[in-house]
Amino acid sequence: MKKFRKVLDGLTTSSPINPGGSPVYGSAAGTPSAAPTPRELDIQETLMSEHFQICKTVRHGFPCQPTALAFDPVQKILAIGSRSGGVRLLGRPGVDCHCQHESGAAVLQLQFLINEGALVTACADDTLHLWNLRQRRPAILHSLKFNRERITFCHLPFQSKWLYVGTERGNTHIVNIESFVLSGYVIMWNKAIELSTKTHPGPVVHLSDSPKDEGKLLIGFESGTIVMWDLRSKRTEFRIYYDEAIHSVSWHHEGRQFMCSHSDGSLSMWHLRNTAKPFQVTFPHGKSQRDGRKESCKPILKVEYKTSRNSSEAFVVFSGGLSYDKAGRRPTLTIMHGKAITVLEMDYPIVDFMVLCETPYLNEVQEPYAVVVLLEKDFVVVDLTQSNFPIFENPYPMDIHESPVTCTAYFADCPPDIIPVLYSIGAKHKKTGYSHKEWPVSGGTWTVGSQTYPEIIITGHADGSIKFWDATAITLQMLYKLKTSKVFEKPKSGEMGRSAELVEEDPFAVQMISWCPQSRIFCVVGISAHVILYRFSKHDANTTITSLEVRLQCDTEDVISPSDTENTPCFSDPSGHSPQPQPPSPRSNTPDSVRDSIPCLKVKDRMIRMPPGYQAELVVQLLWVDGEPPQQITSLDLNSAYGLLAFGNCNGLAVVDYLQKSILLCMSTVELYGSADPFQRLTRSPRKNRQSTSDTCMRGLSNFYSDSKKRIRTSYQSLTELSDNQVSLDLERSKSPTSDHVNGHCTSPTSQPCPSGKARVPGGPEGARLARRGPGRPPFRKAQSAACMEVSLPVSSLTEESRENSFSRSRSSSVSSIDRETKEAVTTLQFAESYGRKSDTLPTPCLWVGTSLGMVLIIPVSIPMDEEERQEEPVTVAPTGTVLMLKGSVLRFGFLDCGGALIQNPYEVWRDLHAPEDPDRPRKRKLVNFSPSSSQEACGDGHLAVVCSERQAKVFLMPSQACLYVHNITDSSFVLRADVVSVCNSVCLACFCANGHIMTLSLPSLRPLLDISYLPLTDMRIARTFCFTNGGQALYLCSPTEIQRITYSQEMCDNLQEMLGELFTPIETPEAQNRGFLKGFFGGNAQTFDREELFGEASAGKASRSLAQHIPGQGGMEGMKAAAGGVVGELARARIALDERGQRLGELEDRTAHMMTSAETFSKHAHELMLKCKDKKWYQF
Repeated sequence: MKKFRKVLDGLTTSSPINPGGSPVYGSAAGTPSAAPTPRELDIQETLMSEHFQICKTVRHGFPCQPTALAFDPVQKILAIGSRSGGVRLLGRPGVDCHCQHESGAAVLQLQFLINEGALVTACADDTLHLWNLRQRRPAILHSLKFNRERITFCHLPFQSKWLYVGTERGNTHIVNIESFVLSGYVIMWNKAIELSTKTHPGPVVHLSDSPKDEGKLLIGFESGTIVMWDLRSKRTEFRIYYDEAIHSVSWHHEGRQFMCSHSDGSLSMWHLRNTAKPFQVTFPHGKSQRDGRKESCKPILKVEYKTSRNSSEAFVVFSGGLSYDKAGRRPTLTIMHGKAITVLEMDYPIVDFMVLCETPYLNEVQEPYAVVVLLEKDFVVVDLTQSNFPIFENPYPMDIHESPVTCTAYFADCPPDIIPVLYSIGAKHKKTGYSHKEWPVSGGTWTVGSQTYPEIIITGHADGSIKFWDATAITLQMLYKLKTSKVFEKPKSGEMGRSAELVEEDPFAVQMISWCPQSRIFCVVGISAHVILYRFSKHDANTTITSLEVRLQCDTEDVISPSDTENTPCFSDPSGHSPQPQPPSPRSNTPDSVRDSIPCLKVKDRMIRMPPGYQAELVVQLLWVDGEPPQQITSLDLNSAYGLLAFGNCNGLAVVDYLQKSILLCMSTVELYGSADPFQRLTRSPRKNRQSTSDTCMRGLSNFYSDSKKRIRTSYQSLTELSDNQVSLDLERSKSPTSDHVNGHCTSPTSQPCPSGKARVPGGPEGARLARRGPGRPPFRKAQSAACMEVSLPVSSLTEESRENSFSRSRSSSVSSIDRETKEAVTTLQFAESYGRKSDTLPTPCLWVGTSLGMVLIIPVSIPMDEEERQEEPVTVAPTGTVLMLKGSVLRFGFLDCGGALIQNPYEVWRDLHAPEDPDRPRKRKLVNFSPSSSQEACGDGHLAVVCSERQAKVFLMPSQACLYVHNITDSSFVLRADVVSVCNSVCLACFCANGHIMTLSLPSLRPLLDISYLPLTDMRIARTFCFTNGGQALYLCSPTEIQRITYSQEMCDNLQEMLGELFTPIETPEAQNRGFLKGFFGGNAQTFDREELFGEASAGKASRSLAQHIPGQGGMEGMKAAAGGVVGELARARIALDERGQRLGELEDRTAHMMTSAETFSKHAHELMLKCKDKKWYQF
């Protein structure tokens, strides 16, 4: 614990603002500097560097770009591999683990060591990995890298330690799972086929041992060749040459016949008695043509042939095989049971599927009960036990990406009653028709930890929907879904004018959200420049939605003058900033007049029945002005205690009283300064302004849709596209961008927020200007929000690479070097109890405004205190010209009392406006206020204001506005996201930078506590969705379908192990069925053989060292030996050896018991046979 004191010192040189109004910055980067303070502060700071550590906690959502699937039928654990090298392990709800291969190579195949707590992964870099699942965080025990051959297929027999590996050359190698080294036993392709064969059989696509005899291995080659290889005699038992390529093979459990799927959409059945030709060939979806031939069909990529004890007919499940003439049909999974054929249409292409069976033994009746289907963007489990084949309700949050995620918000330590309320409302709208049986993937164990608190994650989506998720105790469950598009009329298909251009893609896409959990008031900003305010009610209501229209568009352009002697603020036409809604223009003859004083969307103007939940109360829309679309909203804040809503964009600021449904303030950013404007600005005529807009690349909302593809999704392409290419950013490119906007804030003070013009033509008059910029430098763009999801709109003269690289372009960090055509955007807003003027003695409601030029304005708000007066008397909003300055675009505000404690925003206690009236308890507004004067007694008047920009952080003492502390956060990069958060019963400032660094600073001294290069910023998705919350947690969208949660708290890192679920639970392996003495005596049982004798080094020898390289894993004994030392290491090794010895003794005991049972059975059958034959004569036999 360290005590910081700041006393009056006339020799200090740091000051927030000098008398001339120009900024004076603090000391060098990374060093906090002090400024004069009017009195002594005594603040105890408890946070130290030891309190912080970065660690990933859990990943939610559907695995992006899945490639492989596996299931452990005993442990009931499911594994999904992905193209990025990730492995997702799923069990019962709460058991969810993500593993990542360091190489990032795609996972080709997964193989569980059934009931052994281990998993084998085969990756595209021709490496096999053995994962240990007996720990909460799985680790790699061994790796085996193939050097000369490429892996195509793997097969691990049940209860075997020898893994068969097929390669692209057609060879089959054998790997010892325990030591992870190759056996000298190799099945070469030229020995497997006939010597007379002139062509190569192709890669190995299938390997399986016969259910009847484990000593025989069935090898399928891609060309259509099938070989039964006798492992004992090392020769071929039979060969099958088929005309069509093979995709998969599946055995009947008796081992006498098998089924193959082919590239022509056929299924062939083969019997071991006659392998010259198949005894049955079917085209399940092929129709007979006039000439008697079957029509051509798509390949059947996989087939599974399973038998059932209750039915004489087997289940045949396969994917694909549809005829080519049915264009546009969805991908299908076909289930054939006897003569019944059921075709299940899927929403996405099928990656893989598995039939889940009751027994892990292949030589027993399989008893299938479910089919797990892995799709490209979904995960489905079908119930086979019911005739209509219903699907199971998925308990995992696999539908995060149902519509592309465009923004996120994370709320920790919410009111405890909010989650049950949201769940009860959302449960009424759940889909029905699911299977009533228990979810089949039920492995592992998980318990709620001791240190849990309510957490909610909110996601906004491209279709305008909002999802509330319960994120308590590192789980994720959807609570409630809200559709914002229901507020607006559906545009008619033949409607002309503005709607014809705006309905193409996603006009309702969510840009940013603001939520007050205490009052349950929710506010949404959409991409069509609209704001929707919702109130929560447990009762349905019939009501109309109030609509307000705001004309927030400058007819003049704010330009910083090169002259320091001129001071000409830009004051536009007062009619353009009228606080009252403007009626539509009566002119309707010209196309331009159609787009004047109208919003982008039409709000429903009739009585609407609203179900329980969030109900829309107010819609505020920005208007088109003179054919120019409204600029997207870049900042938003609401305060339920004040009843006010504020939002801003690159043109100015608007404040709305949502209680009285009126607009209080609608001004340009320049007008907010008044006479205190620190910049010199020039005024341009509207005509010249519109002409000059064609020199800017960043176009407005109209050009979002008038582009070559009319893609509004271009602005958030990296979030919505599943196959987006990640662009690696080196240190040179990780500097601050020219004009990008992240998490609702402009990420650059030099972004170009200018009115939009028409789309450019490379051969037009501005082609020369584009050429002068150079091929790699994109033109400047308008200021948009993160949620604005604006990276770079497509310009015909720019390449995709230049648009991606524009995010990381270096630019000057000094306010004085701002481009002369830069417009000032409102980047952050916050209502708070503060001091609007230096002379104020008591805190009053204020609106803090941060801009893209690093300016902070404080606007006092006068609100009537009495409830009746609040509903009738007007609220006064009067800018005072108070200006504070920082380097870079302002990102976040925070407020502390003079004791260093965080001051919470005042709020209104929730009340249900649509509940039945109670005369004894009238519904009145109940406000909870956390004013600085009430939260501190010993510290006197005043409070501390924390302001963070993309370059630096400052702490001001209010009301004197003295700068107490300054910290230059970064010089080589810029801050994308900053939040004042509570950690370990204290407060700190958390920052995420574009170079991937996560930093925390103590408050109020801004002392660096943590600076870790955690995440290289490879795409804009991470930048847009990264957000911090209290309790040392944060999240971001790591892929278009997955949310990654992390912690920066050492305490949570220490407790993470007990919060995670256990993947492996000790379960006794089910015994094989006893098939009777006589049946076994006459060859009914599967023949067993000693693989160790065949494949071991003693008989097979050693494999070539150049063929494969063994790599010890960090989770294995070798990694422990390298890391451990001294007595601790010896004790650890002794304990592991003891555990292994105990495990082996247990296995020996199980085998002994099994042998005794078999001996008793044999003795019993022998005695029965003896009694039966005792009295018979020799001629009776």
